[in-house]
Amino acid sequence: MYRYDPYDQRIVDERVAQFRDQTRRYLAGELTDEEFRPLRLQNGLYIQRHAPMLRIAVPYGLLSSAQVRELARIARTYDKGYAHITTRQNVQFNWPELKVVPEILAGLATVQMHAIQTSGACIRNITSDPFAGVAADEYLDPRPWCEILRQWSTFHPEFAFLPRKFKIAVNGAAEDRAVIQCHDIGLELKRDAAGEIGFRVLVGGGMGRTPIIGEEINAFVPWQDIITYCEAILRVYNRYGRRDNLYKARIKILVKALGVAEFKRQVEEEWAFGKGGPNTLTEAELTRVAGHFTTPAYETLPSDDASYVSQRAANPAFAAWARRNVIAHQQPGYAVVVLSLKDPKRAPGDITDAQLELVAELADAYSFGEVRATHEQNLVLADVKQSDLFAVWEKARAAGLATPNFGLLTDLICCPGGDFCALANAKSIPIANAIQARFDDLDHLYDIGDIELNISGCMNSCGHHHVGHIGILGVDKNGEEWYQVSLGGSQGNQTSLGKVIGRSFAAAEMPDVISKIIDVYLGQRQPGERFIETVRRTGLDPFKLGVYGEAAVTERKQNA
Repeated sequence: MYRYDPYDQRIVDERVAQFRDQTRRYLAGELTDEEFRPLRLQNGLYIQRHAPMLRIAVPYGLLSSAQVRELARIARTYDKGYAHITTRQNVQFNWPELKVVPEILAGLATVQMHAIQTSGACIRNITSDPFAGVAADEYLDPRPWCEILRQWSTFHPEFAFLPRKFKIAVNGAAEDRAVIQCHDIGLELKRDAAGEIGFRVLVGGGMGRTPIIGEEINAFVPWQDIITYCEAILRVYNRYGRRDNLYKARIKILVKALGVAEFKRQVEEEWAFGKGGPNTLTEAELTRVAGHFTTPAYETLPSDDASYVSQRAANPAFAAWARRNVIAHQQPGYAVVVLSLKDPKRAPGDITDAQLELVAELADAYSFGEVRATHEQNLVLADVKQSDLFAVWEKARAAGLATPNFGLLTDLICCPGGDFCALANAKSIPIANAIQARFDDLDHLYDIGDIELNISGCMNSCGHHHVGHIGILGVDKNGEEWYQVSLGGSQGNQTSLGKVIGRSFAAAEMPDVISKIIDVYLGQRQPGERFIETVRRTGLDPFKLGVYGEAAVTERKQNA
C-alpha cells in the first residue's frame, strides 16, 4: 500500500498543528461558530445530533494493521469504544469531544492517516473495489490509479471550493463493485483493441434527492490523459454548477440541464487546453506509484488445500461461513475473507475497539498486514491461505465477526440515521436491527438467496436506498417517523434505481412489510432466479398486492 514520503508527512503534521490552534481559539471564544465551521469541515468534523462526528479518510478502503490498531486506540480513548465503517470505505467516530479532536488527528498522523477532504465542497475520498488486486475477475488493478487520483486531488487549490461535494470511483474488474455509475465521475479501466490501457468515463451519477445514473462521455481516455480529462470535467462543473441552490448544486444536475452531448462538448473544448500539459502522466510516475502495490510474497500452493476441503466437509458451521464469506482469489491456494460487521445488536458497520484489535492481529498473522473496508460496511482480509481459513474463522467467530451472511438479506447497508445525524428524518438503525432479528434463521436466509437491502434516514441517501433491491427511506409525516419502500434498485454492472411501491409505513410495520415482500418473491420466483431478477420479470404489481392487499391496489389504480 502507499506510504507517505517526508513531504506527505510534513503536510499532515502541519495541518494537525494548524487545526489544534484553530480549535483552541474557537474554545477560547476568539472564533465564532460561523468562522470555525469551514475550518472544522476541512478536517472532517461535523456537528451531529448529540456530539461532533469525525470522519477519517481511508483512501480506496485500504488499511494497514498499524492503522487499524490506532483506530482501536482512538475508539477506546476518545470515543465510546467503537468506530463505524461508512459506505464510502471511510471510518467515523460518533462521540469525540471537540477539545480532543486535535489529539485524535495527531494520533492518526503517526500512522499516516488524516481527515482531510472527508467533508466540504471538494473532491472526497477516492473509492474502489474492496477486492482490488486479488479478485478473480479483475483485469487491471485500480489501486495505483486511485492513488494517482488521490495525490492529484488532495489540496488541489482550484477544486477546494466546488459548488458541492464531488466523488470519484474506479473499477478494474468484470463486475463493478465500486458502483461507478452512481458517482460524479465513474472510471472503468479497460484496454483498447491494441491492448493499450485507458478509461471509460462516466459523469453525473449520484443518489440523494435526485437520483441519476451516470452517463458515458468518453469510451476511452488514454491513461496518460486521465488527470487532464478529469480536470476538464471539474472545470466545466466549477464554472457552471449551480451555487444558488444546495439541492441543485451537484454535477448530475448540470449534466441533466445541459444534456450529456453538450456537456461532453464543453469538456472536450476545455480539455483541448490541458491535454498534453504538465499533468499528463508519464511512465515514470505510473511506475513510481504502482511500486507501492507490489504482489505479496505468496507461497506456491495447490488450488484446493486438503485440510480446508476436509474441514468444510466435517464442520457444517464452517462450511456455511466459507460458502458465503470466502471469495475466490487470483492466487492458487489463497482466498479473500469478508469479516461481517452486521451484528443485529449493533448498528450495521459498527466495530468495537476489541474487534479492531483482533482484525489487526488477523491481518498480521494471515493477510500480509492489510485490511480493506467495503462499500457494504464490512471488512476484508484479502490474502488468506486456504489452510489458515479454519483458524481465521474460529477467531473471528469468537469475536462476533463471522456471521455467514455476506450478500444476504441481513447483510444490509444502513446510514446512522436519526440516532446520530441532525439531517435525518427518521431512525435507520432500529429498522435495520428489527429486520435482522426477523430474519435470524440462516437456513431461511440461504433459501432466499442473494438480496441487497439498503436503508437511509433521509433523502440524502447515505444508505444508498435508491440502488437497493429493497430500499427503505425514512420520511417525516407531521413530526412522526415513517418509512417508504422501493423495489428494483441494484448496483454493479446493471445499476438501476428502485421504484416506490406505495404509501409509507410506521416503524413497527417494517419487519412485516419485508416479510410480505420476501413471501411474494418466494412464491413468484422461477428456478435459480434471484430476487432482483424476479422483480424485473414480474414488475411491482405482485409485490404491491402482497404488501397492501387487493382492495388497496385496486383503489390506487382507480385513483391513478
